[in-house]
Amino acid sequence: MPLSIINGHIIDPSRQVDRVCNLRVHEGKIVAFDVPAGDGDAIFDAADKIVVPGLIDMHVHLREPGREEDETIETGTKAAIHGGFTSIACCPNTIPPVDSQAIVEFIQQQAARSKNCNVYVICCISKNREGKELAELGQLFEAGAVACSDDGSPVEDAELTRRAFEYCLMFDKPLLSHPEITSLTKSGVMHEGMVSLLLGLRGMPVAAEDVMVAQDITLAEITGGRLHVMHVSTEGAVSAIRRAKQRGIRVTAEITPHHLTLTDEMLKSFDSNFKMSPPLRSREHVEACIEGLRDGTIDVIASDHAPHAAEKKMRELDQAPFGVIGLETTLSVIITKLIRTGILDWTTVVEKMSLNPAKILNIPKGTLQIGADADITIIDPEVSRTVNATGFHSKSKNSPYLGWELFGNAAAVFVAGQRRL
Repeated sequence: MPLSIINGHIIDPSRQVDRVCNLRVHEGKIVAFDVPAGDGDAIFDAADKIVVPGLIDMHVHLREPGREEDETIETGTKAAIHGGFTSIACCPNTIPPVDSQAIVEFIQQQAARSKNCNVYVICCISKNREGKELAELGQLFEAGAVACSDDGSPVEDAELTRRAFEYCLMFDKPLLSHPEITSLTKSGVMHEGMVSLLLGLRGMPVAAEDVMVAQDITLAEITGGRLHVMHVSTEGAVSAIRRAKQRGIRVTAEITPHHLTLTDEMLKSFDSNFKMSPPLRSREHVEACIEGLRDGTIDVIASDHAPHAAEKKMRELDQAPFGVIGLETTLSVIITKLIRTGILDWTTVVEKMSLNPAKILNIPKGTLQIGADADITIIDPEVSRTVNATGFHSKSKNSPYLGWELFGNAAAVFVAGQRRL
């Protein structure tokens, strides 16, 4: 049965649409725009709501296979739907890691069985994510991987990275870099600065990120490869990426909500839900990142959803794992802290959470063009909620936003025309 979404405020940067009108869906595709509902159509009245191309989170850890106590593909994709995401890209730091066609196919099959959102697979750069030998990138891309990364671990061998860029270039795939020099961050718990000094905690200096970003930009320049810098957090990294773009280097970048809204001051609580990698930075770095988001240096907002079972996060701060969940709060945090405060407008947010991720991953999403897949997120911008652990659909509850009042959330989500929320 055809579906008509009526009276919604449609924002589609791919078509430069920003107005109240109708949208018609049939057989999983967008078939008409700004037309009356047809006789016999199912009707969704989106009055007072915002209708956008399905949101895409290009940085998600689903944990399966290997760490199902933290998350499964079923629970992670369910969390994604409730956060407004119709597509996600999952990182390869599973057990075993995504360095074989069999693991790519396993994730694809589990995602299809879950029948929640679209799942795209990011494969490893190196075998076993050890940074020593290239994974079989050609086979992994042929199996359906959309990008490669060793996220969770950096590839510090510059020659290996250079060869990975050259392989990726043959398949027009991006290399997603985790920018960190581990010799500088070893045993670190938080951002190196005044707060770490006062707390007596070992710090992780900004140079660890800045040096790796500079190296990867240089390698992208000499190879012509496509570099995507994950979870940017420092003023130096933002400046380096800005200069690289001005020189025409093929580099894009992402940032997480927590690196836009939280600072290292949060660690004064010794709460491990504020422990992540890269660490929460000081205010001047947060402000530089916000400016990079505003001026287009940073292309994407991604959650870096990193679930951990409660017993793991309950360890002493120096023993607890890095990472926080984000699929179910990212949209609300961005609405509350960036849109309602006037820092970003809706069109820019939709670009960074739908259109730009689709372009970087080269997937046929992020648009409401006629003929496009009917992946649609409908947002209630005024609804409010207090974040609490019992409200999450993710298997883990390690959120840095527990107790926060947040505004805006997904009211309905359609994947290929089928309502999932």
